[in-house]
Amino acid sequence: MVAAKTNERPGTRAVVRYVRVSASKAREVLDLIRGESYGRAAEILAFSERSVSEVIAKGLDSAVANAENNDGIPAEELHVSACYADEGPTLKRWRPRARGRATRINKRTCHITIIVSRYDEATLEVLREREASSGRVGSSAHAAESRRQRVQRSRAAAEEAAHDHDHEDDDAAPVIAESADAAEDTAETAEDAAETAETAETAEDAAVENDADESADDVEKEAT
Repeated sequence: MVAAKTNERPGTRAVVRYVRVSASKAREVLDLIRGESYGRAAEILAFSERSVSEVIAKGLDSAVANAENNDGIPAEELHVSACYADEGPTLKRWRPRARGRATRINKRTCHITIIVSRYDEATLEVLREREASSGRVGSSAHAAESRRQRVQRSRAAAEEAAHDHDHEDDDAAPVIAESADAAEDTAETAEDAAETAETAETAEDAAVENDADESADDVEKEAT
C-alpha cells in the first residue's frame, strides 16, 4: 500500500511558515497531538511547557477555523489527522572565539503543517455513545453558551461601572462648588477679623497718644 503524498493528504490544513525554532523541537510537540481530537489537542498544547506550543496552537485553531468556515464541519467532529514540520532556511550568524577565530551559529527555522479531518461515522457514533454514558452530551454547545453568557455579564458590569463613574463625577461637581464657596467664606471671615483687629489696634494707639498728651499738659501746668 502506497501512502499518500504530503501535499495530497485529505483534510483541511493550515501552514505556519518560517517559525524560529528547529524542526526537531517542533516535531516533539507535534507527536503529542497527532491523532487526537481537536479538544484534546488544544488541551495538550495549553498545558505544554514548550515555547513552540503556542505557535502550534495558533496553527491548529487556524486549521479548525478553515474546516468550519470553508467545509462546514463542526469543531467537535474534527481530529488531527496529520501534522509535521519541514526544515526552513537557516540563518547563519558568527560568534567571536579565541585567537581571532570565529564559529558559526545556525539559527534554524521550520514550516509547520497541521491537517484536520472529520471522524468517520462509526467513530462518531462511538464518541457520541461515550459522551452519553459519561453525561457530557452537548458539552461543546453548553460551553459555548456559558462563554457567551460570561461575555455578556462582563460587558454589563463594565457598562454599569462606567455609568456609576459618570454619576460620581456629577455628584462631585456640587461638592467641589460647595467646598469653593466655603473656602471663599472662610477667606472673607479671616479678612474681616484682620480688619477688626487692625481697627482695635488703631483705637488703642489713639488712646495711648491721648493719655500721653494729657500727661504732658499736666506737667506743663505744674511747672507754671
